[in-house]
Amino acid sequence: MFLSELLPVKEAFRVIDENQVRMGVEEIDLDDAYHRVLAEDIISRFDSPPFDRSAMDGYAVRAEDTFGSSPENPITLRVVDSIGAGDVSGAETARGEAVRIATGAPIPEGADAVVMEEYTILSGDEIRVIRPVSPGENIAPRGEDIGAGERILKAGTLLRPPEIALAASAGHGRVKVYRKPSVRIIVTGNELVDPSGDLEPGKIPNSNRYTLKALVESAGGVPDVLHCGDDLEGVKDEIRRAADEYDAVITTGGTAISKGDVVVDAVKDLGEVLFHGVAVRPGKPVAFGMVNHKPVFMLSGYPVAAMVQFDVFARYYLMRMQYPEYRHRTVRRTCTGKVASAPGRTEYLRARATDEMVEPVRSRGSGIIRSMVESNAYIFLDENKEGISEGEECHVILFDSMIM
Repeated sequence: MFLSELLPVKEAFRVIDENQVRMGVEEIDLDDAYHRVLAEDIISRFDSPPFDRSAMDGYAVRAEDTFGSSPENPITLRVVDSIGAGDVSGAETARGEAVRIATGAPIPEGADAVVMEEYTILSGDEIRVIRPVSPGENIAPRGEDIGAGERILKAGTLLRPPEIALAASAGHGRVKVYRKPSVRIIVTGNELVDPSGDLEPGKIPNSNRYTLKALVESAGGVPDVLHCGDDLEGVKDEIRRAADEYDAVITTGGTAISKGDVVVDAVKDLGEVLFHGVAVRPGKPVAFGMVNHKPVFMLSGYPVAAMVQFDVFARYYLMRMQYPEYRHRTVRRTCTGKVASAPGRTEYLRARATDEMVEPVRSRGSGIIRSMVESNAYIFLDENKEGISEGEECHVILFDSMIM
């Protein structure tokens, strides 16, 4: 398949969005919920905390019993019980009484404040209070965090440690989430061999095998990698099988915009190639199609081009299969150097960003893997942008912001 005109990046995203597939839902233990995406609202099953509890180690008292106390004029209270975390007290705190209490333990009946231990002096079964407390002091009231029946998390929420803590506090040990997409990675190329200390003439270490696997994992997918030769029928068989058994397919190699492109021809024979060739730099030969209602991303064989194509297009799709609200997010940074760019092509420039600045990485070749190692961000230049001046603010996509 040959396309004489390159598709604008915005149009490529439109085509991708029109063919977006969503994953089904599964229920999992909260232990396994980190960086999964909720497929349902989470409703609290009870108040949290479920009772008034002590915020300090100390003594539960009636606040009015402590009024006027000071180091020079301590007030003496009788200790009638002791409550540890997880315990309850059957004693009711009467006037002139105190209950020893641990942080997190329920406040006993009759008490309305907690005196911190360091403001008391214990002597036998009595304490001398040297500082007054007000009603409610050092007490976390019932429902302070969340209330019973309250919607605490919305469907579509990415579960980070704080969200997992909130779900657990609300009584949920299992949650419904979107399934992770299974992804068949087909690396083509007769010249590729496994990395080793010996390299035959004309052969190249198969870095894409490892790179794409890690990239898919970083996007929340479950990868399975295969190396396939540059044989049309062999590639067709593997893509056909992958489209039957996996949720998505990613290939590398065989996408150059010329006649005889093995991967693109295979997808064309099996399904539909929706675009081939995008006005993006690096990585213009990227292609996208559908086979058996499954997305197929055809990436370049050059490692850097493949990484950028994955981040821009395939990552976006895989993330949205399980995280419908996902969008590439840009931040603003001041560019430390001048960047030349011709209009008509969207550029994703490798760069090193700090909290305020961003420095373009000068080695831009599609085969310079080291340039990706030296980068932690892309400088994003829209197709209508004619370069960046030194000191000018620009749009930046941080690598860490794209990780599932």
